[in-house]
Amino acid sequence: MNVPGQKVAIVTGASQGIGAGLVAAYRTLGYAVVATSRSMPESRDPDVLGVRGDIADPTTADRVVEAGVERFGRIDTLVNNAGFFISKPFTDYTPKEFSSLVAVNVGGWFHITQRVLPHLLAQGGGHIVQITTSLVDHPNSSLPSVLASLTKGGLQAATRALAVEYAGRGVRVNAVSPGVVKTPMHTAETHEFLAGLHPLGRMGEVGDIVDAVIYLENAPFVTGEILHVDGGQSAGH
Repeated sequence: MNVPGQKVAIVTGASQGIGAGLVAAYRTLGYAVVATSRSMPESRDPDVLGVRGDIADPTTADRVVEAGVERFGRIDTLVNNAGFFISKPFTDYTPKEFSSLVAVNVGGWFHITQRVLPHLLAQGGGHIVQITTSLVDHPNSSLPSVLASLTKGGLQAATRALAVEYAGRGVRVNAVSPGVVKTPMHTAETHEFLAGLHPLGRMGEVGDIVDAVIYLENAPFVTGEILHVDGGQSAGH
């Protein structure tokens, strides 16, 4: 069990990049964290519980939620960070790529969110945050990504729908919609091109997205919000 009253956050896709930054940020807030990814290492911090698993597998959601409740006794926040991105012309996507993107980006979100919600409702409230992509709102012909728009756009619509459905029961639901963030997903030789996609002229940093999530965590009057953190992409070019 955790310290009485200590809040607990689940972070998916937590082993590197934005996910690892979120784990550190929630610990700074004093939360215990259940951190999950396919390659999640064990943590030396007793208030960080690492759970390995493929978020596309429904049994991973079961294990993550059960382990978190067993270890810490409660769940207060879920950050749906896990996901992946493939950019290519629409007709070049393979059936396997389609299935994989839907399984991770949508299925992974569905399974763990559905399992977390009863715990939030049982204690009178909580917070759910999705990490999406600004390309949902501003498609760019130089970075074709229909399947990102399909899957992450679905999460943005679901964010609003859940926010309204559960507002009267104390659960807030929000999303952060990033531009292109400098993570291990993008090789160094692509950085100049990717920076040029943003009116501010640079890629996002992990800290930019983490700060946005923590703002939403500490904003009790904000729900159903799609917060763009995209260097001005959603404003225009």
